Amino acid sequence: MAMNNVVSRNIQRIRTERELSLGELARRAGVSKQTLSKIEQGLGNPTIGTLEEVARALSVRIGGLLTEWGSPVLMRRKAEGEWSARPQGPTRDLDQIYGSGYVRTQLLAVATPLEGANGTTLSTGSLHQVYVIEGLVEIRYGAELVQLSEGDFLRFPADVEHVFGTPDGKALLHITTTAPHVAQFASEG
Repeated sequence: MAMNNVVSRNIQRIRTERELSLGELARRAGVSKQTLSKIEQGLGNPTIGTLEEVARALSVRIGGLLTEWGSPVLMRRKAEGEWSARPQGPTRDLDQIYGSGYVRTQLLAVATPLEGANGTTLSTGSLHQVYVIEGLVEIRYGAELVQLSEGDFLRFPADVEHVFGTPDGKALLHITTTAPHVAQFASEG
């Protein structure tokens, strides 16, 4: 069920953000660890009362568990790109997102292999949108590893540990970073 997946992702994400173990969250919510594990796997069928207790234990409103947050990963390969005729010249749309917060656009010259690069994590709700201008780049975000080449595009959550590297010694990326002004998961107050 789609709603079970939304609840599952949100509980896992917020629990990780709060640096709580599965057992500790279960204890605080007054539910069994097995029940919470099934909910996090998207297999459980929690009652509203159970979700209210889990939300309380995470210091969020129940709506924070039921609402889809963030944006899914999006990758567009050069070969899939479509160009549109516009008065200022041909345009290739890469992505469009909505929200409040700041947007930073920068060029990144990647010169180290992935193994030698340092990872980073941005604030909750942040996204990176990466377009490869030249070269070959490897990007690891969370447990995922992708390899992109010139003309490829990737959007991924920047609030998980991520790192950029290149096997060729040089790659040039255009990166747009969006980050909310306020945390997506505000404490109840």
